[in-house]
Amino acid sequence: MTKFYFVRHGQTEWNLERRFQGGQGDSNLLPSSYSDMKKVGGFLKQVTFTHIYASPLRRARTTAVNIARSLNYHGRLSLRSNIAEVGLGDWEGELMANVQAKYPEAYHNFREDLDKFEGQEFHGEGYTKAAERFGRFIKNIAQQYPDDNILIVSHGLALSFGINGLLDQPRQSIRERGGLSNTSTTILSTTDGQHFIVEDWNNTTYLDKKQRQSMTI
Repeated sequence: MTKFYFVRHGQTEWNLERRFQGGQGDSNLLPSSYSDMKKVGGFLKQVTFTHIYASPLRRARTTAVNIARSLNYHGRLSLRSNIAEVGLGDWEGELMANVQAKYPEAYHNFREDLDKFEGQEFHGEGYTKAAERFGRFIKNIAQQYPDDNILIVSHGLALSFGINGLLDQPRQSIRERGGLSNTSTTILSTTDGQHFIVEDWNNTTYLDKKQRQSMTI
């Protein structure tokens, strides 16, 4: 059985400001996020990881490096663009309130009608393409490591839609399941690399603070 431990990156300045980051935009991690990364490491201390993969975006890469350090992990840490955040084109760096005013229909789809959110209106990537690249990568890793624990450090949208694709569930079920908090841990297992079971979702108990669940980046 392969067990995947999915961790969302630490909270950033733009997360706090309610700005979109996406697949190109980035901002500094908050000082408090470094403490949270250590807590992730403490939570996962008893797990032996064969490999750690991270999105190459700085906020995820830095999160992965700090978790690995807390774990005293000496294996490989690989960066992969297939688990980078969903590209949001013209929205990246913009305040969510401004995007809502400028792109009311697309923003409505982003929040409410997920099947229609594909990003054409603002030169974005959209959910379908992002979920497909994420799913291909995870299934390939499961085939490579059929009896291992794998740590994946990624982003809010990429994780939410990528995992939903792995579970082969309707896209709107994401809203029922709830978003993912910064430095949360979600665990999925698979015995064949095709069918996945959720063992834990958005676990933040180790952070000792109230977390805002969000599908924003």
